[in-house]
Amino acid sequence: MVHSLLLLLLLLTLTATSAQHDGPSITATMEQFSGYKIHEPHSFQPSSLSVDAQALQNQIDELAAFSDSPAPSVTRVLYTDKDVLGRRYVKTQMELAGLSVREDAVGNIFGRWDGLEPELAAVATGSHIDAIPYSGKYDGVVGVLGAIEAIRVLKRSGFKPRRPLEVISFTSEEPTRFGIGCLGSRLLAGSEDLANSLKTSTDIQNISFLDAAGSAGYSKNEDDLSSVFLKKGTYSAFVELHIEQGPILEDEGISIGIVTAIAAPASLTVEFEGNGGHAGAALMPNRNDAGLAASELALAVERHVLDSGSIDTVGTVGILELHPGAINSIPSKSHLEIDTRDIDEERRNKVVEKIHQSAIKITKTRGVKLSDFRVINQDPPAISDEAVIKAVETATKELNLTSKLMISRAYHDSLFMAR
Repeated sequence: MVHSLLLLLLLLTLTATSAQHDGPSITATMEQFSGYKIHEPHSFQPSSLSVDAQALQNQIDELAAFSDSPAPSVTRVLYTDKDVLGRRYVKTQMELAGLSVREDAVGNIFGRWDGLEPELAAVATGSHIDAIPYSGKYDGVVGVLGAIEAIRVLKRSGFKPRRPLEVISFTSEEPTRFGIGCLGSRLLAGSEDLANSLKTSTDIQNISFLDAAGSAGYSKNEDDLSSVFLKKGTYSAFVELHIEQGPILEDEGISIGIVTAIAAPASLTVEFEGNGGHAGAALMPNRNDAGLAASELALAVERHVLDSGSIDTVGTVGILELHPGAINSIPSKSHLEIDTRDIDEERRNKVVEKIHQSAIKITKTRGVKLSDFRVINQDPPAISDEAVIKAVETATKELNLTSKLMISRAYHDSLFMAR
């Protein structure tokens, strides 16, 4: 973790300059990014860049305590009491680090360190602190609390930035409550479709998004959603520190994955309706089983993904619900939620279409009705800017860290900040 944080703080100074400097040393990089010449008298000491690892670990543990599930798991769902407490904790840490803190209408949190030229577009970093049920304590959190610690390290060293630096804690990266991932960063990127849909969105308990936001202290006015949109050019660069959430780096014994592209996700909702009945009284030839229709489609998802011919195509049926849900009752309704991703948008879209065609075919062979087939989101992939890639490469070399270029098959708020 210490190495990752040192990497992040170097990135905060490298990102704005790496496009013009192929291999800057730490001192040269700081000089380019700061408001003064390093060789001139000042208090900055490059050798004093040291992360307080124990303090950071303590903060991660303290934030993990704001959870609706017992340790070591973390459950922190959007706008719940524990989410509000977690947000308050992050804002306090930002203030203690000397950052000016603001929030927008949906609760994206910004901690800003103004540079000597505050009118310049900022370099930003950050991630999220919301957590799906029974998740781990590092997902997203490392990119928020770690970013604040990187700022602390720079301040302790006496460094003064030329550009502003911002740490962002994004609202609802997880889709747990309202079914849409990266809600805060999508809005920052100017998604009018999302702003409109949130006006009528409700959760599983039929609580509206606006009421939930209001209960957490944010805007209940639907007209305020568009106020979240950022103007193009607000940031000169964005970088996100995140755990891999996969086995590649660990299996290969490599510290840092340098992301070259972020896979494009698509989310589908599918529902079948059949005829219910008693499990003993309804004979097999006479059944129109919505549960078996869902199972057949789940297998079709796997088949279409594997048939794509690319290891980068993946698909998951993460939710499969049956109604009425009794052991002795034939399912009359089924509900599936499907996630499919690829770095190639066209190839992923072909998989989505094949899934749709399979769903239609299943209605004919099983005598059920396809009552819903919706594409919830179908996002394009993001390609990392060459300047950011070079900045990460330079920082890993400065710190003697092992690294490799790789695709991020998990998507995070960076996918939308790239817009």
